[in-house]
Amino acid sequence: MIAFGERLAASLPPRALVFLRGDLGAGKTTLAKGIAKGLGAATPEEVSSPTFTLIQEYGDPVRMYHIDLYRLDSPRQLASLGLEEIFEREAVVVVEWAEKFARWLPPEHITVTLTREAAGRHGEEFRDQSAGADTRVITVEFAGSSGGQV
Repeated sequence: MIAFGERLAASLPPRALVFLRGDLGAGKTTLAKGIAKGLGAATPEEVSSPTFTLIQEYGDPVRMYHIDLYRLDSPRQLASLGLEEIFEREAVVVVEWAEKFARWLPPEHITVTLTREAAGRHGEEFRDQSAGADTRVITVEFAGSSGGQV
């Protein structure tokens, strides 16, 4: 998963919004570690799940924000995070559980879905077996005007 994150990071523009989808334990935070490593924003060891802090900021000069919306229950809680300001910065913003608040988040983004079983082809797929015998199918989809440029 880290290797795929590095590959994805290498193709991201300086300002990108990446939604990570998948069940609990699917590898979203591990993928975020790979993205941070690929950007040069942090080592995998420096990246931790923002489940309780909600937002982690990494990097200099390349900046990455890692956001976890799992524990939020309402749009009011989402608004209190001040994400609009983060979305305006030149940074890669990685959001776990974005699907909970999709209608309140920017429409132009990349969605990376992690599943443990075969998935339909909605975007480009990459199979990651680095977690051992537990193979993940990674599907990448583009929303908005940038459609497929990564």
